[in-house]
Amino acid sequence: MTLAGSCCAYLAPGAQVTRRRGAGVPAIVVSAATQALICDVFGQPQLFAGLPAIDRRIVAWGRAETVTLPHAAVLLTEEMLVQRLHVQEPEETDASWTVHATRPVPGTEDRHFGSRKAFAAAVDVQATACWVESLEHGWLFLIPGWLISVGAPPDALLAESRLVAGQIRGAIGEAAEFPAWPRISDPLCGPGWLACGSAAMAFDPICGDGTGNAVREAILASAVIRAAQRGAPVEPLLAHYRTRLIAGFQRHLQMALQFYRAGNSGPWWDEEIRGLERGVDWCSAKLATAPPFAYRLAGFELEPLSASTE
Repeated sequence: MTLAGSCCAYLAPGAQVTRRRGAGVPAIVVSAATQALICDVFGQPQLFAGLPAIDRRIVAWGRAETVTLPHAAVLLTEEMLVQRLHVQEPEETDASWTVHATRPVPGTEDRHFGSRKAFAAAVDVQATACWVESLEHGWLFLIPGWLISVGAPPDALLAESRLVAGQIRGAIGEAAEFPAWPRISDPLCGPGWLACGSAAMAFDPICGDGTGNAVREAILASAVIRAAQRGAPVEPLLAHYRTRLIAGFQRHLQMALQFYRAGNSGPWWDEEIRGLERGVDWCSAKLATAPPFAYRLAGFELEPLSASTE
């Protein structure tokens, strides 16, 4: 089960959660803020104890000088994190609500904004830092044990690299390819079902908050289901969920745009920037016809939001 699926199974145990798993990134970097959120959700304050730490981020981006920034994160795989949560797999039931936490989601299509692919390869790096470097034909992200290249295979980008290439010792492993373009499912929900986590949307890895977003989506999805089970009108709940997710996706695209506009210049960057701009416009069109928010989260529960407090 995915992290989002585990959160939904834990917070909304009456719902059916899809169990399939797809291929994803080999490792995730979980920030201190996301660690705190997950520990709070599951009531496990020591959940991330003993994991490899990343304490610095070294960045060579665009025309700016290389900078070293403090960082507080841990490194692990999503599978390891799910195993640490000890969430019991939901049984097959005739539940009135289904959470699609893995793809494909029946009756939906992907809206994707860009064409970039990423490649992940095992590497020998002994450090407690991560490195990020933009290049003419893409960008590199190096963490202990793994190299992710976006835009072209690792060998092609390492040949351009001034920062990341020097950190790798020896040969790199065979690269696995996966999509790195932002995407969102359309629609995101309907009567009796919601898409959540990677089934709902995927972020560009440049922003580094995919894990935290998946947890926040699961909190909201579970709150929607529990409110519906208490008798709240379903359509306003679904409208709230749909609009919150689209607004969050738009914020992600806008943030990614800032990075891509500053990253480099040339045909590859121009094409990916145009894709992000199309995504922002798509979100704006959806949000322009969306009803105002009718709820807000209070802890892990949704409560009605009056017009006077909106």
